[in-house]
Amino acid sequence: MYIVCTDLEGVYTPEIWINVAQKTGIEKLRLTTRDIPDYDLLMQGRLAILKENGLTLGDIQDVIATLKPLEGAREFLNWLRSRLQVVVVSDTFIEFARPLMKQLDWPTLFCHDLTVDDTGTITAYNLRQPQAKKQALLALKSLDFTTIGIGDSYNDIDMIQAADYGILFRPPPNVIEEFPELPVTTTYDELKTHIERIIKNGNPERG
Repeated sequence: MYIVCTDLEGVYTPEIWINVAQKTGIEKLRLTTRDIPDYDLLMQGRLAILKENGLTLGDIQDVIATLKPLEGAREFLNWLRSRLQVVVVSDTFIEFARPLMKQLDWPTLFCHDLTVDDTGTITAYNLRQPQAKKQALLALKSLDFTTIGIGDSYNDIDMIQAADYGILFRPPPNVIEEFPELPVTTTYDELKTHIERIIKNGNPERG
């Protein structure tokens, strides 16, 4: 039996922090796991920037409330869920994700959470566990699922490489260059075709 572990941002939804950067004009908030492989370094930097600029959880949630899933994402995810078991595995936080999960018809989501004080200031982030994406996939693998991993960024690579079948979806050029062995898809139709071929024939060759 197959199960699919997919990333959230960049696969189904826009990048939340990039949109916060656009709204606030703080360019450093544009950095994501597409740019910085070290997630702890990335998040510590983000929290420092929020503190310096007096931005609260509410300010970020106001931006998220304006976001919609990527074009075709909801339809693709519903197609995928009709064919296979699916878990969305993300390094986002439940306090960010709920409005987007509603628009995606509430898929199962594994993510992290935040510590927020009485003023709405984010004081810490709490990882469910280190290497949470990879560990989630390995746990499902231990239950005798055949796993498919889908993502776009550095923080997806461990999960994708640990999967029986891994696929990059709309990755940036630097990720493609560093991991040329991973198949790349750029549209939901390509992703559908690749998954169908995996189910029918096993892992197709790239291209």
